Amino acid sequence: MTTTSIPRPEHRRHVKAAGTDPHARGIARGIARGEQLRDGIPATIDAYDRLFALGSISPAQVHEDAERALDAIGRFRPGTRAEIEGIAHGSGTEPWRIGALNARTEILARSATVPPGECTTIVRRITGDGGSAPRTFGVQTWDWHVELSARWHTSEVRGGRHDFVGITEDGILGKIGVNSAGLALHFNILGHVRDGIGGIPVHVLVAIVLEEAGSVAEAVEIVRGSPLASSGSFALFDKTDAILLDLSPVGVFSVQPEHDTLVRTNHFLTPVPAADEKTWLYQPDSGERHDFVRARLTRAEPPTTLDELTGHLVTGDGEPPVTCLPDPDKPLGQRWASLATVALEPATRTARILDGTPADIGTRDWRVLDAG
Repeated sequence: MTTTSIPRPEHRRHVKAAGTDPHARGIARGIARGEQLRDGIPATIDAYDRLFALGSISPAQVHEDAERALDAIGRFRPGTRAEIEGIAHGSGTEPWRIGALNARTEILARSATVPPGECTTIVRRITGDGGSAPRTFGVQTWDWHVELSARWHTSEVRGGRHDFVGITEDGILGKIGVNSAGLALHFNILGHVRDGIGGIPVHVLVAIVLEEAGSVAEAVEIVRGSPLASSGSFALFDKTDAILLDLSPVGVFSVQPEHDTLVRTNHFLTPVPAADEKTWLYQPDSGERHDFVRARLTRAEPPTTLDELTGHLVTGDGEPPVTCLPDPDKPLGQRWASLATVALEPATRTARILDGTPADIGTRDWRVLDAG
C-alpha cells in the first residue's frame, strides 16, 4: 500500500475561551471561540458538507438533524446550547451549522458509505505499592479523515466549575482533555445499529463532563444521567481511579482495568451493546488493533511513564495500523490518519499534544497544556 505524509499547518492554533458570569458564561465563551476560529470554521463546514454528501445525507436532512441536536442540548444544558450559539455569532455562521459540526458523529451515523476513522487508547493505573502515591496516565491516537488535518486546535476553556484543556475540532465543544480537578477523558467512536439524532451529541457530552465532573464517579453519574442516542467510548481516569464506558442508545456499560490497564479501540467491550454493533464499520481492524496492543503490553515490562506507554502505539509495516497513515489512492472518506497523539496525566492536570503520529515522537515537539 502506498502511503503519504499528513499535511499540517505551520502553526497549530491554540484557542482560549473564558467567562466568569454564570448567567452569560456560555454565550461569552462561545463568542470568544467563534472569533478566534472565524477563518477556520467555514473550511470545517465545507469538509463535513462533502462527507455528508458522500454519505447520501441531504442538506435538508443535515439541517433538520442539527436543529434536533440543538434542541436536545438546550433541554439538557441550556448554557451549553448558548455556547454553541455564541460560536455561531463569533464566527458569523448560522447556529444550525455549528450544531451540525457538534453532532457530526450522529449525522454521519446515517451513512453506510463513509465509515468512521479509528483511534487507539491506553490508560495505565499504578497502585502505588511500596509507599508511593497511586497515579494514572493515558495516551491515544486521534485518527480521522486526513481532509480535516488542518481543522483541529488545542483548547483552553476556563470559568466553569472546572477549567479544562485538550484538543478539539474547529467549532466543536470538546473531544479529548483533562480538567483542573484532575479528571482526564479519552474518546473513541463506536457504532450501534440504533445510533442517531435525539440525544446529547457525544462530543458535546465530552465538554459537559470535563467542565462539571471532579472525579471518575461524578463523570459516570453525569454520563448515566444524559439522554443518549448515539455511541462512543469514554476512558475516564482521575488520580486514583480508571474506567472505560461503552456509551450507546441501549445504555451505558462499564469496563474495569485488567492488570491495571485499559485498552480501547473501536468496538464495544460489553455484551449488551455488542449484540447490535455495526461490526462492518470497524472489524476486523478494531479487534486486530486491540489484540495487538494488549499482546505487546503483556510481553513488555509494565509501562511506568507516559513516554513508555506512548511507545506501545508505534506500529509499522505488517502490523495493525495503530499508527495510521493515509493512503492517497483511497477516495474521499477513506483516507484516515493519526492527526494527533494526546497524552493525559491527572496528577499534574496536564495534556501533552503531539501534532503528529506516535512514530513522530522525538522529531516533533509536544505542546504541553496545564488545566491549573
